[in-house]
Amino acid sequence: METLGPYDVVVVGGGLAGLRAAIEAKRAGASVLVVAKSHPIRSHSSAAEGGIAAYIEGASDPRDSPLQHAFDTVKGSDWLADQDAVELMTFDAERAIIEMEKWGCLFSRDSEGKIARRPFGGHTYPRTRFAADKTGMCLLHTAFERALAEGVDMLYEFYVTDLVSDGKRVYGVMGFDVKTGEDFFIKSKAVVMATGGGGLMYKFSTNSYLNSGDGYAIAARAGAYLADMEFIQFHPTALYPSNILITEAARGEGGYLINKEGERFMKRYAPDRMELAPRDVVARAIVNEIKEGRAFEGGYVLLDLTHLGEEKINERLPLVREVSIKFAKVDPVKEPIPVRPAAHYTMGGIKTDIDGKTNLKGLFAAGEAACVSVHGANRLGSNSLLETLVFGRRAGLAAASYAKSLGYIEPPKEAVKEAEARLWTPTTLETGLSFGTLRKKLGEIMWDYVGIERNEEGLKKALKEIEELMRLTKTLSANKGPGAYELVAAHETINMIMNAHAVTTAALWRTESRGAHYRTDYPKRDDRNWLYHTLMKWEGGWKLEKLPVTITRWPPQERKY
Repeated sequence: METLGPYDVVVVGGGLAGLRAAIEAKRAGASVLVVAKSHPIRSHSSAAEGGIAAYIEGASDPRDSPLQHAFDTVKGSDWLADQDAVELMTFDAERAIIEMEKWGCLFSRDSEGKIARRPFGGHTYPRTRFAADKTGMCLLHTAFERALAEGVDMLYEFYVTDLVSDGKRVYGVMGFDVKTGEDFFIKSKAVVMATGGGGLMYKFSTNSYLNSGDGYAIAARAGAYLADMEFIQFHPTALYPSNILITEAARGEGGYLINKEGERFMKRYAPDRMELAPRDVVARAIVNEIKEGRAFEGGYVLLDLTHLGEEKINERLPLVREVSIKFAKVDPVKEPIPVRPAAHYTMGGIKTDIDGKTNLKGLFAAGEAACVSVHGANRLGSNSLLETLVFGRRAGLAAASYAKSLGYIEPPKEAVKEAEARLWTPTTLETGLSFGTLRKKLGEIMWDYVGIERNEEGLKKALKEIEELMRLTKTLSANKGPGAYELVAAHETINMIMNAHAVTTAALWRTESRGAHYRTDYPKRDDRNWLYHTLMKWEGGWKLEKLPVTITRWPPQERKY
């Protein structure tokens, strides 16, 4: 085993949150290393198509404001978001957008030459800024170029298996170079987890094959708290049958959702906002249309953009058209797109404060890997890219400040040995289960019992089956490198099953319906008993407790659209 470092800050993850954290830490004078399991510009941030929400003075609806944006976010969260964190995000949004524009992100423009905006679900006024329907890609490339310009060190195709920790502080990360199969201990005073979401645990997901939610499991094993893991967002419009994301921007630009009877069925579920209701509302509406027999055979509805015209589709939604033609053989200029809901975003994550700090000394988190919480029980579309920039920056600054305040402390030898042994465990078995068998079964369990609709019977069945999968992970086998992709997949599978156990445990515990967590046996929101975050700690099983929601301006009210 080789040792690198010590660095002041190691950032795990090369997406938008990780790169923004790295840039800020480097600017603060820290030595910084980004460790990414793919090349950074392949990170899942590139798949965020529709835009990034921000009120911009002089380029917004005159009735809009950062405070209105904050209220829309809190309402969208079904009052589970921490309102102080939400206000911080919405008031910092303009700065974040202008910064990215100055760094080179080519935002689309309106007729006056200002940064263009479009409507998005749950937002009272159009405030979603965009670069056609490739916003995440534009932002990610811009951040990557800036990180290189700042002199941030990077390791590509390097897989982190564990934090080296004594349960109280972190000393760095353990992992291996996927290309060579060599293992490394990277010493670091501070670690920022920016590993993205975990939607791959579901049978149907818009997420890339990178999104195994490694950060949640890695942090939990080290002793960090997770929060609100039961809240998984299901995007209403994934392309049927491939599950590729069809951005909410398609509805923001005026697309209609149509059932097999030809009606715009959202009038039954959100008569005021129609297709631009929040995602949890629209996803459940589509599920209901399927259940009541008004969907098409195979379980999908149609997203009709034909009335927008070819010019507008080519200007505003070129990727939607390209993907629809390539993967569904449907040209949205001429005919509607078949869509269905799919797992999309993890509202919960590693519990942090507004500066990305966790309960472990030296461990920080940002982006979808973290739970601040600004999304609560349901994220509004176009707030995720904003979160990565605002809180990625804050986490990087806080990590650098922490690291520069102390010298490097050598870890206990047993902590290093334990992490190294766990790294190689899947290679010690000559015969065993393949990761594919477990992943397929996990996806089916999560979709069938821990999906858009849940109940006690299904969740208990899911828990029992997931616990059996956890037992079977001890028999996973993988080849050593070079080209250690099988070893990556084995560790990803172990993490996915651990995360699924967390989601299911929390979903069973929360006996109410709120936002994306819908219990058919407890269909009402219960503020008296459940206006709390779910806090979880791994102690060989999940220890759960309630954490009060921070409410500053807006007491809970009925959530109507």
